[in-house]
Amino acid sequence: TAHGSTRGVAERLAAGLGHAGLRTDARPMDVVDDADAYGAFVLGSAVHNQSWLDPAKAFLRDNLELLDPRPVWLFSVGMPGALRGPWKRLGPMEAPVIVQGLPAELSYRGHRLFSGVIRASQLPLGGRIRFRLMGGRYGDYRDWDAIGGWAAEIAEELLRP
Repeated sequence: TAHGSTRGVAERLAAGLGHAGLRTDARPMDVVDDADAYGAFVLGSAVHNQSWLDPAKAFLRDNLELLDPRPVWLFSVGMPGALRGPWKRLGPMEAPVIVQGLPAELSYRGHRLFSGVIRASQLPLGGRIRFRLMGGRYGDYRDWDAIGGWAAEIAEELLRP
């Protein structure tokens, strides 16, 4: 997470999985003590310039052997919900670009692009100007129902005999 928005999404996903009876642990990837202790992974990153943050991509690259035999889901948190006008149509097209930037050897069951929180204070002056010229709006665009629904889908798949 860059500003906490992705952490909020991860915590909501973990809570949804926990409500389904699964044991969960929501934590930054760089503080995973024993990745072998996990039977499945739901991994996510904030998106900057249509790409996961470098530490998240490094975790994937460094742990391909560990992730390969386990079920893995990926999520990205960007700003498609903050766009409007003709730019709004471009938001969903970002997901395939994001996935192309991840290690090609990574096997995963699904990827979702969620909108996050965008505040003027998170952008440099040039970024704020470009964002406004694109019709961007500041605010919290996390769709908690969609996030909870995806957690339920993952839980159903994990609990299926």
